[in-house]
Amino acid sequence: MGNPIAVSKDLSQTAYDHLWMHFTRMSSYENAPVPTIVRGEGTYIYDDKGKKYLDGLSGLFVVNAGHGRHELAETAYKQAQELAFFPVWSYAHPKAVELAERLADYAPGDLNKVFFTTGGGEAVETAWKLAKQYHKLTGNHTKYKVISRAVAYHGTPQGALSITGLPALKAPFEPLVPGAHKVPNTNIYRASIHADDPVAFGRWAADQIEQEILFEGPETVAAVFLEPVQNAGGCFPPPPGYFQRVREICDKYDVLLVSDEVICAFGRLGTMFACDKFGYVPDMITCAKGMTSGYSPIGACIISDKIAEPFYKGDNTFLHGYTFGGHPVSAAVGIANLDLFEKEGLNQHVLDNEDAFHQTLSKLLDLPIVGDVRGNGFFYGIELVKDKATKETFNDEETERVLYGFLSKALYDNGLYCRADDRGDPVVQLAPPLISTQETFDEIEGILRQVLTEAWTKL
Repeated sequence: MGNPIAVSKDLSQTAYDHLWMHFTRMSSYENAPVPTIVRGEGTYIYDDKGKKYLDGLSGLFVVNAGHGRHELAETAYKQAQELAFFPVWSYAHPKAVELAERLADYAPGDLNKVFFTTGGGEAVETAWKLAKQYHKLTGNHTKYKVISRAVAYHGTPQGALSITGLPALKAPFEPLVPGAHKVPNTNIYRASIHADDPVAFGRWAADQIEQEILFEGPETVAAVFLEPVQNAGGCFPPPPGYFQRVREICDKYDVLLVSDEVICAFGRLGTMFACDKFGYVPDMITCAKGMTSGYSPIGACIISDKIAEPFYKGDNTFLHGYTFGGHPVSAAVGIANLDLFEKEGLNQHVLDNEDAFHQTLSKLLDLPIVGDVRGNGFFYGIELVKDKATKETFNDEETERVLYGFLSKALYDNGLYCRADDRGDPVVQLAPPLISTQETFDEIEGILRQVLTEAWTKL
């Protein structure tokens, strides 16, 4: 193993030797340097060679307030000196209490109870377990199944992965948790029915949830998990009336509605919680990422009083928890981050600029490779096609050669960090920090135009 005190000067080689990177084809770096980011400032990040990149994905839909926020770092430092750690297992500490109150205040309806986790996947896991036990405590012992959407990503824990609608991500780990069922998503660009009528399409898509509940048996279905804007597949916004119809269906069959806002909460769409933007009140909200703008890890499941009520009686206990859930440092940073949102009006900034972001990205529709530009707020996907008229997508060989072999690296080499992804059809995903301006949008569009123009020649 060598001298444990020695500090490696070749970070790239050491990364390949010791750092098992997440969702990464490790063989890609056997003879190629591992990109190593060492610093961030505002909307930019810098690598170990000093090269500057626009952070077009906010890290991973996380750094909503932007990089280099010294006040958040100082908050973490101060809290670690005062109380670095204490669990919320039968105890409280001030920052967890204060952040829970803050989140309950922002959340709609009667969502007043906050169960802290350390990330989004854990929040989803929490929500499914809570839904199952809630139904048992209220006499519905056979309600355990969940319904989610095709191509949707909900996390990597065994339960959250079962809820995920991406077969390729699940196959290596099967068998998973039973009872997870899928319905069509809201990708109107690929709709086989009502493609020219968003209202009718939204009604149809929502009604597929009712059909699945009836097929499985309402007495067996515990919850429906939906993202306000679905991430995987490339930013599918909800059609008009979709969530209102889903809420009706869930109420009709005593099924809980979970709004998975791990990406969409905390300003990504211009509201603190995305369900507010689309006018529905869920039974639970799962959230993480932007709560601290990534300056310290945290997640949460926010629960309605109705769902919490039986757990607050007698000896009923939710036997579930995480060592680092509600961590004092993370909670303190979360509070300071939300203070920044308020002080700088970041949500309103997104609302004021979302149309400009959309219009700037929509300029790319003049390229033959760009089929669709869709999303909401500061959260957009650009779907790539071989033929705009027929919407023909890439085959497997073209995806491997163009998307992975060229596009991802070319965007990065040209100074744009974002995601080129084929979970569903080939898309480029963009979610810049909430502090972004027209200058940011123009820079993103310029780099994309150059790289996508070249990508077309490689098909």
